[in-house]
Amino acid sequence: MFMTASAEPLGRRERNKQLKRERITAAASALFAEHGVDDVTTQQIADAADVGTGTLFLYAKSKAELLLLVQNTHYATALARGEAASTGQPTTLDAVTALLTPVVECNRTHVENGRTYLREMAFGDPREPHHAEALEIAGRTEAAVAQVLDAHLGAEPAFGSDAREGDLGNHVRHHGVERARGQ
Repeated sequence: MFMTASAEPLGRRERNKQLKRERITAAASALFAEHGVDDVTTQQIADAADVGTGTLFLYAKSKAELLLLVQNTHYATALARGEAASTGQPTTLDAVTALLTPVVECNRTHVENGRTYLREMAFGDPREPHHAEALEIAGRTEAAVAQVLDAHLGAEPAFGSDAREGDLGNHVRHHGVERARGQ
């Protein structure tokens, strides 16, 4: 049974919307993986998902947003795998490598799709929901790396789970300065 965060069962309409989103995501994922984002049309995705193009655009306003929808799912899964793999690693380098390897592999599965995803993440419209989600996942990645550094370098956490752009660079520079000073 489908459940919301409040543990109440979803109504029929919400279940249908969720199922359509899953079909659209699966269809776009399969087509992008097989042909690449540039060689797939939104009509092909709509046909494969068995929805109209108007319905498709209710879930993502553009092909770029469809790619973000698909890749966000893959990226979040890769990040979770990386977080689990980084736990208990003996060195900082091993832990950071274990954390980021699944994320890098995710973007290298189909190199052009990965490049387009990263370009859309960097330059797309942050007001679009899938773009905003991509930025949130990137922020979680930054926070996870910072946690690994904090755990392995024995420092007080420089920032919490609400990491902001640039915090990781400041954190790394801070630790570099401490290490250079012998602290």
